[in-house]
Amino acid sequence: MNIRERLTALRALMAEKGFDIYMVPTDDCHQSEYVGEHFKARAFITGFTGSAGTAVITPTEAGLWTDGRYFIQAEKQLDKSGVRLFKMGNPGVPSVEEFITEALPEYGTLGFDGRVVAMGEGQALEAAVAPKNGKIDYSEDLIDRIWDDRPPLSEEPAFALEEAYTGASTASKLARIREAMKSAGADIHVIGALDDVCWTTNLRGNDIEYFPLLLSYAVITMEDMKLYIDERKLTEEMKAKLAADNISIHPYNAVYEDVKSFKESDTVLVDPSRLNYALYNNLPKGTKVVEQINPTILMKAMKNDTELQNIVKAHVKDGVAVTKFMYWLKKQVGKIEITELSAADKLEEFRKEQEGYLWQSFEPICGFGEHGAIVHYTSTPETNVSLKEGSLFLTDTGGGYYEGSTDITRTFALGNIPDNMKEDFTAVLKCNLHLAAAVFLYGTTGYNLDVLARQPLWERGQNFNHGTGHGVGYLMNIHEAPTGFRCAIREKEKHPLEPGMVITNEPGLYIEGSHGIRTENEMVVRKGDCTDYGQFLYFEPITYVPIDLDAIKPELLSQADKDQLNAYHAKVYDIVSPHLDEDEKEWLKEYTRAI
Repeated sequence: MNIRERLTALRALMAEKGFDIYMVPTDDCHQSEYVGEHFKARAFITGFTGSAGTAVITPTEAGLWTDGRYFIQAEKQLDKSGVRLFKMGNPGVPSVEEFITEALPEYGTLGFDGRVVAMGEGQALEAAVAPKNGKIDYSEDLIDRIWDDRPPLSEEPAFALEEAYTGASTASKLARIREAMKSAGADIHVIGALDDVCWTTNLRGNDIEYFPLLLSYAVITMEDMKLYIDERKLTEEMKAKLAADNISIHPYNAVYEDVKSFKESDTVLVDPSRLNYALYNNLPKGTKVVEQINPTILMKAMKNDTELQNIVKAHVKDGVAVTKFMYWLKKQVGKIEITELSAADKLEEFRKEQEGYLWQSFEPICGFGEHGAIVHYTSTPETNVSLKEGSLFLTDTGGGYYEGSTDITRTFALGNIPDNMKEDFTAVLKCNLHLAAAVFLYGTTGYNLDVLARQPLWERGQNFNHGTGHGVGYLMNIHEAPTGFRCAIREKEKHPLEPGMVITNEPGLYIEGSHGIRTENEMVVRKGDCTDYGQFLYFEPITYVPIDLDAIKPELLSQADKDQLNAYHAKVYDIVSPHLDEDEKEWLKEYTRAI
């Protein structure tokens, strides 16, 4: 079936069930940012494959809401599909909730699968239908009834991380969680988010492509923990270690019935943004509920010394791989056939040479020329183009290592490029440098600092329509709460920057139909001076790959910018050069020269 036929089939089911509106979000049952193949229902019903978006279908209209990262991609993928694009955040564009309030008839019914809608979002939808005296039915996964060849749930095996990687035992993590529960006045904590469960248990998996996560839930009490998971994924050794920490294994979906047994005397801690609506609604009505952020979010975001040391090791390996790729690309472009896809494959070849490499940490973004202007572009056999001299090639990629995950963007000049591209590249570089150089008081948020990464572009009347940076998990989610750089406050990124957090710095500029530029380093938040005015913090960049000097106009940089770039390149050379052969080393000396 094509998209129009799928929409027709869905509308027939809506009529059968008495649904006036049906909503299909991006999420899985765990509110994951990226989901396994089984959960890609929104992509199935709209044809839009980006990582963020919500579909809303009425008897006469279908809409797709997504953010600025995906406007260009969505417009192309929705063309002739019968699905209308709603550009979130743009003037005059209603929110999903506003649209539902307007479109729902009096006493109408909004339907959705409650397992893939967050508890907090479900409560917002309750408010959206209230003006029309509407009701919600969250019991039906209608997409499942029309998706004949739907992929099954993943059965990939789990793997365990030793304390040499995590720096903390499961027992110590459970003790910290229980202290946080006690402070919140709770004696039970229900966890639905995969990364929170994986961090607590020191387990990882392969249930979502690129992201080493396990489909699982957890219920933690003051005495024990129940882990809801497909038991076949665990080895006997893993089970024994879990049992030693008083963790029992239960069937994956049994959590929905088990939470119904909570007593009125229980107080349950839940995170409204990280627990699904169906699971929340299964809690007994008399049970007291405390709604706050999962305590594990901040715990895992503030890396311990062992994790930080390992993460730096991962970045050294990744720096070697990406530098080797840059050398190869510069030497071979124009001499051999290179395409977006073959370049991405070559880059992963270099990563595979590094000890402890597992797989890519997210789907590679490799866009040449005008494709670079599509912020989250994914090359396919249909869109794949050859790389040619005279333009820019943007690569946003990462590697998953036992020592941690990496996320790096470099934009390469292929041959001689026009001055306007160099001017754009230099402006983006200044954005990156200015944020990286920040010194700030404890209590500062990413929102406070975001202007530093935009001012050089704003002075030119330009901007980029995405966040400037995000937290990075330890061999987990590549986008990790609760901190990020953004010019508009987002609830899940409001927490102040804390020592030990790892965060990206990735300003960009996108000229539709011509080129795109993004320059991204990961940074660790470090403690600086403590004065009479308070504790100061600063950023330490831990990505070690040259920034392409062929694309820079040095005369547009201040002396402070040049000094900062030169110091960074000197560090890159010192760290990476011992791992290169003589030709590569000589080349790297040229590409990290002082300007």
